[in-house]
Amino acid sequence: MSAERGADGSVDGGSRRALRRSPVEVTPPVALLVDVVLVVVFAAVGRASHEEGNPVLGALATAWPFLVGTLLGWAVVRVSRRQWPLGVSPGVTVWVATVLVGMVLRQATGSGTALSFVVVASVVLAVFLLGWRAAAALLGRRSGRSAHIQA
Repeated sequence: MSAERGADGSVDGGSRRALRRSPVEVTPPVALLVDVVLVVVFAAVGRASHEEGNPVLGALATAWPFLVGTLLGWAVVRVSRRQWPLGVSPGVTVWVATVLVGMVLRQATGSGTALSFVVVASVVLAVFLLGWRAAAALLGRRSGRSAHIQA
């Protein structure tokens, strides 16, 4: 027997209680978008602090190796853990891949990989890529529910 759906798609006909969700709902596309935006912000802020040329093209030129690493990190988590990297623990893999692959590609293309840059990039990207995941988990716990994560 199939349940009838209400106009809003809910099985119970749309009761408000059934529609309430955790204040933190993270889907894989949203999480990936957050990661990509934060990597680009990292690159843009770094470029701006050095007052380098065109801010948009410069940020993208700086960000691309790290974005490749971010996507690779997502793929590694998805294949090895059979889950999306939405929580802090799988986020560590994304962070490490972002920094490691980003630095390898920068070195391979003749861009700078000075120790100070590696340290700053590692710390900032850890705060960015792990920080939003930790905040989402904390907000989910504070609401009395775990963060709602859709796979």
